Amino acid sequence: MEETKTMPSKPSPIVIDLGVGGMTCASCVGRVEKALKKQSFVSDAVVNLATETARITTDASSESVEELERQIKRTIRDAGYEPQPIIQAEDDQTALWLGIDRRFLPTLLALLLATPLIVPMVAGLISPQRGMALMLPAAWQFALATPVQFGLGWTFYKSAWHALRARSSNMELLVAIGTTAGWALSTWLWLTAADGVVAHLYYEGSAVVIALVLLGKYLETRTKRETTQAIRALQTLQPPVARLLPDGIKRDEITEVAIGELFVGDIIRVLAGERLPADGEIVSGQSSVDESMVTGEPLPIAKKIGDRVVGGTLNGEASLDIRVSATDTKSLLAQIISMVADAQAVKAPVQRHVDQVAAVFVPVVMVIALATLLGWLATGAPVEEAVVNMVAVLVIACPCALGLATPAAMMVGTGVAAKQGILIKDAIALEVAHRVDTVVFDKTGTLTQGVPAVQAVHFLEDEITILPAIAALQGENPHPLAAAVRSWLADRDQSFAPLPAAQGATNQPGQGVVVLARPEADKPVVTWRMGSEAWMQSLKIDLSACEETLAAWRLDGYSVGMLARDESVVALFGFGDALKETAASAVSALRRVGLDVVMMSGDNVAAAEIMAGRVGIEKVFAKCLPKDKSDRVQALQQQGHAVAFVGDGINDAPALSASDVGIAMNSARHGDVAMNAAGITLMRADPLLVVASLQISRETVKKIRQNLFWAFAYNVAGIPLAALGFLNPVVAGAAMAMSSVSVMTNALMLNRWKPPAP
Repeated sequence: MEETKTMPSKPSPIVIDLGVGGMTCASCVGRVEKALKKQSFVSDAVVNLATETARITTDASSESVEELERQIKRTIRDAGYEPQPIIQAEDDQTALWLGIDRRFLPTLLALLLATPLIVPMVAGLISPQRGMALMLPAAWQFALATPVQFGLGWTFYKSAWHALRARSSNMELLVAIGTTAGWALSTWLWLTAADGVVAHLYYEGSAVVIALVLLGKYLETRTKRETTQAIRALQTLQPPVARLLPDGIKRDEITEVAIGELFVGDIIRVLAGERLPADGEIVSGQSSVDESMVTGEPLPIAKKIGDRVVGGTLNGEASLDIRVSATDTKSLLAQIISMVADAQAVKAPVQRHVDQVAAVFVPVVMVIALATLLGWLATGAPVEEAVVNMVAVLVIACPCALGLATPAAMMVGTGVAAKQGILIKDAIALEVAHRVDTVVFDKTGTLTQGVPAVQAVHFLEDEITILPAIAALQGENPHPLAAAVRSWLADRDQSFAPLPAAQGATNQPGQGVVVLARPEADKPVVTWRMGSEAWMQSLKIDLSACEETLAAWRLDGYSVGMLARDESVVALFGFGDALKETAASAVSALRRVGLDVVMMSGDNVAAAEIMAGRVGIEKVFAKCLPKDKSDRVQALQQQGHAVAFVGDGINDAPALSASDVGIAMNSARHGDVAMNAAGITLMRADPLLVVASLQISRETVKKIRQNLFWAFAYNVAGIPLAALGFLNPVVAGAAMAMSSVSVMTNALMLNRWKPPAP
């Protein structure tokens, strides 16, 4: 017998996330990525400047994760940066010293030492005589500038040295070369000046540039914290402990345990006003739960026994006992945090182009700076003037803003979207969504409620005499239409007595339900039936009295249930999948901004067109199986359309994956499968969130373009001005520092965005 050989399975990729300290510009990002990708065990590496993190993907299987991490950390350190752990829950409290942020102390000291140097220059702009009067002796200027240059500015030299060792370049290299040239020129002029001659020194340029760059980096760090506010807010939602109820075997009293010790199936108690420690199902109690931070739903939701609840949400007015269904990293809150963090870690396509530019930007600037020096010397300018202009070129060209332009906007965009119940799986989905010109809705569960409901009722006799029979027929029936009838009965204010002498209901599979009842002892048994039109026709029950109603309901696309007593129909029920309240307004909003809206459904053509007409959709594809939906999406793409597909179930997964942007509505109807296939997940099954997700994409891309324009424009305009001698190093340093802050501030303005009102 021939031996069957099995092919070895490909190992699953290992993803490692690490913090990277010391990065300052787009060139740093490219350098770390290049160093990581050179390693044989690394299949991909993405570095994010705004979050100061690296995501490394490796297919290695023989090494342990710990060994891989050690090798990756060494690679990062050899590249000149510091590997750090990623802090999952960052404390908002700032370490202070005499009321001052400790991280600001080096910057403050640099500013204090540089101030006496800059004051004479500023005064000289008003009055040259006053400027000369305030000018410090050369030795004093040297004493103030040197600690700034080589003490507080040592970080620039360290990073620049690592860059040179790696045959690379970065922002620190520009700052180090520029300020060192200014300091060295000033020292040379001071030491070689003739006796009695007061040399014009440039210590203030070097010291102030370093102080301003440090100030810019500090302000940048502060604004970076605001961009990660969404993740920190989510991380603080989950309480550290839970109240575990006794199980009758091991415990006889309520005990507090860490949430990491909870098991699926444990029963926990949540008091009024407390946050839920884990996902679960209510087994005792009734309360309202504020789910706004997780789903974006602004109003508390009433919860009762049997309802699902989400860890991290806030319990309202009463205690609840909950059976745990998911804990720790498998909880919905943990998945939300992971999705938001992943979206902020993945590099957007536009950022890859920026990184390619940054890789050659710094070397080009070095060439321009050298050309500036040689050019001024060739014109006969003094050495000091040529050096000062070269320093200005080096300082003005630092690509800090360029490296922050895209990730800062992406971080704020994904964060503010998460607050509104829109989870963006990756930056690619966020960037691509703004190009969408066609939105395709699956019908059931997206535009509709996804469950049948009583849409119309027609009584041929007094309803108060009929309601007891309806209750008897459908009270225990597991059919979905029976549940719709029970819900309809519960919503009515009328009370009625039970059906007298009724026997148990008998199900007729695929047809309906029968109940026999004897209203009085001396009266014959009455047969009550409730079921389909086809069943009634097969029983030869006369339907002539309701033909007109049936014809109208067929036009409305209703499924019909009939209630018959003996041989006569006494009531008709029209069932349908009710539209969501915001479905029509969402479609209208999409069409107002010029998007084509399409509906796909497994229903027959007539029913699908009726439902589409109610929400204002003109293009409909009916009788669609899962593969049909995917094929239709691909056909639209081949026609040149950028397609967003909106679905909520297992049958929507192929179309969600095939579309340019898959938008999944989180629902009880297998929503987790749809979420895995989609790039964007809506935590509320609200069609208006589809509009909102496309809006936040457009707003985020707009901010990216604004940031990139100003970052490029700043360098394109600043470098020639500096080379021509119109900018001194101090002004260039201030402008360079503020450019990064302006990019971050512009990105933070996305926090003002609000989703459309219903």
